[in-house]
Amino acid sequence: MPNYQIFDYDVLVIGTGGAGLRAAVEASAQGVKVCAVSRSLLGKAHTVMAEGGVAASLANVDKRDGWQTHFADTMRGGQYLNNWRMAELHAKESPDRVRELEAWGALFDRTEDGRILQRNFGGHKYPRLAHVGDRTGLEMIRTLQDHGVHQGIDFHQEITVISLLKDGDRIAGAMAYDREKGRFRIYRTRAVVIASGGMGKIYKITSNSWDCTGGGISLAYHAGAKLIDMEFIQFHPTGMVWPPSVRGLLITEGVRGEGGILKNSDGKRFMFDDIPKLYRHQTTDDPEEGWRYTQGDQKARRPPELLTRDHVARCIYREVKEGRGSPHGGVYLDIAWIKEKLPNAEAHIKKKLPSMYHQFKELAGIDITKEPMEVGPTTHYIMGGVQVDADTQMTSVPGLYAAGECASGLHGANRLGGNSLSDLLVFGQRAGLHAAAYARENGETKISDTEVQALAQWAEKPFERFDQGKAENPFQIQSDLQEKMQDLVGIVRSEKGLNEALSVIEELKVRSENVGCNGNREFNPGWHTAIELKHMLTIAEAITRAAVVRKESRGGHYRSDYTEKSEKYGEVNSMVWKDIDGRMKMDQLTKAPIRKDLQEIINEQNI
Repeated sequence: MPNYQIFDYDVLVIGTGGAGLRAAVEASAQGVKVCAVSRSLLGKAHTVMAEGGVAASLANVDKRDGWQTHFADTMRGGQYLNNWRMAELHAKESPDRVRELEAWGALFDRTEDGRILQRNFGGHKYPRLAHVGDRTGLEMIRTLQDHGVHQGIDFHQEITVISLLKDGDRIAGAMAYDREKGRFRIYRTRAVVIASGGMGKIYKITSNSWDCTGGGISLAYHAGAKLIDMEFIQFHPTGMVWPPSVRGLLITEGVRGEGGILKNSDGKRFMFDDIPKLYRHQTTDDPEEGWRYTQGDQKARRPPELLTRDHVARCIYREVKEGRGSPHGGVYLDIAWIKEKLPNAEAHIKKKLPSMYHQFKELAGIDITKEPMEVGPTTHYIMGGVQVDADTQMTSVPGLYAAGECASGLHGANRLGGNSLSDLLVFGQRAGLHAAAYARENGETKISDTEVQALAQWAEKPFERFDQGKAENPFQIQSDLQEKMQDLVGIVRSEKGLNEALSVIEELKVRSENVGCNGNREFNPGWHTAIELKHMLTIAEAITRAAVVRKESRGGHYRSDYTEKSEKYGEVNSMVWKDIDGRMKMDQLTKAPIRKDLQEIINEQNI
């Protein structure tokens, strides 16, 4: 039998980003014993990279804003594939969650009369994003972890979960190892909340951190949970493209929210060339009117740079493919031009976008107050993930909950900027609340020693294979996967490319069964990657299979062989689950009819 420590808790939270911290805080407030584990250090969660702001209809800058408008914007941005109940709860509750964060010590930027300041963002009708310069996610994490530590939550850092454990049909805990020593741990618990973030690292070019491998989504899938909408990947329009060492690093949408414009190599502001019908009544082709919008005159219509991310990313992709890109394969994002309109432009940019100023100055040698940035699309966010109940966030596995990016439903086919941070707060709170209630109402769980032993033997196999001299390099398999996902399952997809990707993934799965690593279990990145490949390949397969089935273009899913939206596919969500024989199964789930009063809100807001 392997040696391992056993930890007993009522609720285990996997992930200490915004959703995990908010879930842990809420569960702890209900009086249950809570542990939150993270594979990195506390404060290093990928939420800190969410820079532009948190979307909530506070109406501090424009009094016309309200939850109804926020709801309609979210549904429109998601191409109406959203779970409408989640969109309703999110729009109604996000203002209270932001005010709550402020009460716990978050230091938001302020209006002249002292209220929380809000800025414009893509897809939002009114200025809605509460922000802290361009470091909003960092401030959110700082506030939540400080509040959580003072609540007495146990935080276990640098812990990677290998597998979820079950007692019959219900969740029973998790098996993990600590990354420093490589020692196994068992977390025995009555409820689990997965809040592990996204999956960008299965692509070559991404804004995501090293730990965003889709591990939490895969853990839920292998435990029996259903996944939905996995084909919808958001490629953020603006990532760094030069130098190569920082390719994909995020450039916040806040740059465009403060007046930044996009130009091709001919100096043309190309976003005016393609404005979707859904947004023509809200969009201007007059650069002067667009400038007034970014400065807060809501009588003006929005500039096309603030259309939804999927659309802007495809427009940039088009310019590059047609030979109008920048020298390093991107386009130009120019905020320096506002000197024409603003006498103190340099100080204004440094105040509003301090992180972006330093990022380009230090990493690319560019002063964004004087010259444009080179930008291009970067893998940023997955709208798909674990299917959850809208009100409770429970998955199809009793006692297993999910919140944040790893859960699906709110964003539909495309997420609006800023909705991710309010998503974390609203549904992190709900997941923690209902996980605590489940833990109180259900008895202790039992864990199988036989299952634990089998998992430990599986995890140690890479060392045995290396010693036998016939091991595959885990880093090479990871690199091959990233390359193929970028090329074949990226911004533009086709039947031929997707089927080729499925063949490659099957080959990589076979190769991954022979991965090996040398050394020992004490902080061994080769071993960590060998274990993680199972999750990366699972998520890559789910994304690709869902993309094959959806024969249309919608939101974050664009097919070159089916370029238009289809009424048929507008009524269904793709669903992925693990069959009893261990194979991945696909189906299409018909959407529940939207409630009549909510449909009336959408109709009114679209006038």
